[in-house]
Amino acid sequence: MVTLITGYPGILGRELTKVFPSSIHPSHKELEVGNEDEVFKLFEKNKIDTIIHAAALTGIRPCEDNKDVAWKSNVKGTENLVNACLKYNPNTYFVYVSTACVFDGHRGMYTENDIPYPENFYALTKLLGEFAVKKLPNTLIIRTNFVAKEPWRYPKAFSDRFGTYLYGEDVAKGIKEVVDNHLQGIVHIVGDKKMSMFELAKRTSPNVAPKTIQEYSGPKLTMDMSLDTVRWKRYRIS
Repeated sequence: MVTLITGYPGILGRELTKVFPSSIHPSHKELEVGNEDEVFKLFEKNKIDTIIHAAALTGIRPCEDNKDVAWKSNVKGTENLVNACLKYNPNTYFVYVSTACVFDGHRGMYTENDIPYPENFYALTKLLGEFAVKKLPNTLIIRTNFVAKEPWRYPKAFSDRFGTYLYGEDVAKGIKEVVDNHLQGIVHIVGDKKMSMFELAKRTSPNVAPKTIQEYSGPKLTMDMSLDTVRWKRYRIS
């Protein structure tokens, strides 16, 4: 009985290893999910029965500027893991960490029943990953929106972009709970309060300044990333 966590030591991957302490969690240097040979060799050596797949290229601008890299990591990487499961253990419990950005962000508070419509290439790759895991019979797709619980990396934060944000540690605990309940299908792990990115940033960086989308130039952004759930519970941001 082996649980594989991908995406270590990223924000979520790091927190997941704390709530799944007996997992194997190779770093990107040890396992590049976009490399089929590396993925299959890992499955040959380990009897994996649960995967929590959190590895991805997540930046909207990096994904837009490096579509081939984003595709290899987010789409091909997911397909490689799915194909390895099909070969070595088709009943593997595959937990795929997706994103609130699969929705267009025009209204917010999207539930598991709403239809995705990506606004940018990053979101498109994550949605295609959702479709890839559905080849397996025992899957859970988790959509969420989280940041690291650390000082804001930028001098400003959007006052007109919104989410039901959580910190990585909150999402990891939520994932542990839904995995323990062996839920399948799609589940949104969400905060119980909708807030702007600026409100979120001020929690760890009181001196951060507000900005609006008018000050931004770049790939199209998902403006309202807020999620709701009809399948699970809401969490309070820690």
